[in-house]
Amino acid sequence: MRLILLGPPGAGKGTQAARLVQQYGIVQLSTGDMLRAAVAAGTPVGLKAKDIMASGGLVPDEVVIGIISDRIEQPDAANGFILDGFPRTVPQAEALDALLKDKKLGLDAVVELRVNESALLARVETRVAEMRARGEEPRADDNAEALAKRLAAYRAQTEPLVEYYSEKRKLLTVDGMMTIDEVTREIGRILEAIGEANAKKAAKTAAAKRAVKKSAKKPAKTSKAKAAKANTSKAAGKSKAPGKVSAKKASAKKAVSGKSSSKAASAKKASSGLKKPAKATKKAGKKAAKVAGKAPAKATKKADKSKAKSTAKAPKRGAKVTKKAAKRAGTSSAQKARKVNKKRA
Repeated sequence: MRLILLGPPGAGKGTQAARLVQQYGIVQLSTGDMLRAAVAAGTPVGLKAKDIMASGGLVPDEVVIGIISDRIEQPDAANGFILDGFPRTVPQAEALDALLKDKKLGLDAVVELRVNESALLARVETRVAEMRARGEEPRADDNAEALAKRLAAYRAQTEPLVEYYSEKRKLLTVDGMMTIDEVTREIGRILEAIGEANAKKAAKTAAAKRAVKKSAKKPAKTSKAKAAKANTSKAAGKSKAPGKVSAKKASAKKAVSGKSSSKAASAKKASSGLKKPAKATKKAGKKAAKVAGKAPAKATKKADKSKAKSTAKAPKRGAKVTKKAAKRAGTSSAQKARKVNKKRA
């Protein structure tokens, strides 16, 4: 859980941060505490901050960002952290976003404790009184004048962060005027809802990654299976006896030879089939020519024969007719002679 607490001085950020640390097992990161720790540790960034602080200057944003970068990489910040007092400006917020992006981290929420400024003075006075009652020395800025200055600085520098994080949909506002326990419960309820949403999102992302990984593995698995199958076939081929291999080769050769013979026979048959029509056509042509040559002669011979026959028959018919006529004439004359002789007698 990575959080930022926003709110004007006296809103109760420190109190709520301490409770969140206990509840979620995360660390509270205060810029002042981090600067002092870095200076004490003598880190390169701490030494740089020490020189600036010694001269009375303000520590630049890049130095503060460098200290935060070192701090969140420590083991106790692995579960998350709460940033208290940082960022104070929009440029610091932008620098923090860039830092977290480089580390592939993100903010879960920015919790704003919204309070009525007029009620803050009464709250500060109450706090000072309680500290004195316990024998503690109140802070130097726990008074009306200091509070007024701090509120003015907050409105000018830090309040624009409300709009900045609102646009990024990270801002969650809690009524800081409720009792401390009520504010704690409300923050807890909000963070629980965020945790559930993050868990669902993480599960969805993990499922999508598994699906992509599974689809990417499938072709590789198939190729591997094919390679294994090819190797098995190759090994099986090698393990066969030489005699069997020779017999196989012989049968393959025979099959090829048979196929070749069959192909040759088919080709020859096709060729002879092509020749036959040509031969038949030639024969038919000769026969037609022969018939055509013989036909006129035969017809002429037949005609001559018919003419001769008719010519031969014609005289016979004529002779026959003449003979008949003569016979008739003879008969007629004899009859006449017999009639005359009869008369005479």
